[in-house]
Amino acid sequence: MARVLLIEDDRTIGEVLRTSLTQHGHDVAWHTSGRKALRAAAREPSDLVLLDLGLPDLDGTEMCRELRGTLPSCVIVVLTARADEMDVVVGLEAGADDYLVKPVPLGELHARLRAHLRRHSTDRSLAEITLGRLRIDPAARRVSVDGAEFPLRAKEFELLLRLAQEPGRAVSRETLMADVWDAHWFGSTKTLDVHIATLRRKLGEAGGAGPMPEIATLRRHGYRLEDAEG
Repeated sequence: MARVLLIEDDRTIGEVLRTSLTQHGHDVAWHTSGRKALRAAAREPSDLVLLDLGLPDLDGTEMCRELRGTLPSCVIVVLTARADEMDVVVGLEAGADDYLVKPVPLGELHARLRAHLRRHSTDRSLAEITLGRLRIDPAARRVSVDGAEFPLRAKEFELLLRLAQEPGRAVSRETLMADVWDAHWFGSTKTLDVHIATLRRKLGEAGGAGPMPEIATLRRHGYRLEDAEG
């Protein structure tokens, strides 16, 4: 069971989603107002946010950014009628872990949510990984650089962890999608590209002295995490 914050102003759609999520065992808090939802997010943590971008009182993309700041480790899934590719990219860069275009079959929706929640619950027995200045603690879901915490979103952390488990080795796009998202992924790998780009930028912007591991793109294959210190 997960604590789900549902933000949907269409009452018909909201009722269907709340009923379906509840039937799947989740504890659902439903809000039709963006401002009320933000207050609720600040009061009580959630495991997953299902966010409609077309809210009447707040810009959905900006709200996604605020939610990410309030709930840094929460899974955020956007559910919207905006199907343009640029909207998808903007939504993911605003902090969403996934972007679904309405109408979405309930079976697919629940498959996606299960995958996100499963990947979010990382195996606590994994050993810490150190690559030069970078240290990854899977048990605490924490990354640090030179001993200082290096904040990452949920999927960014899982991508970095997956690549760091095999430093210097090529990891295919299909493997990353299966291991970080789900083996039965629906749709394109644009989500992977956006998350890799953001993670690469954050690693490049890390402060301090000395080189950092870098993510190399392998054309028509995938990615490789290169330890800058060899």
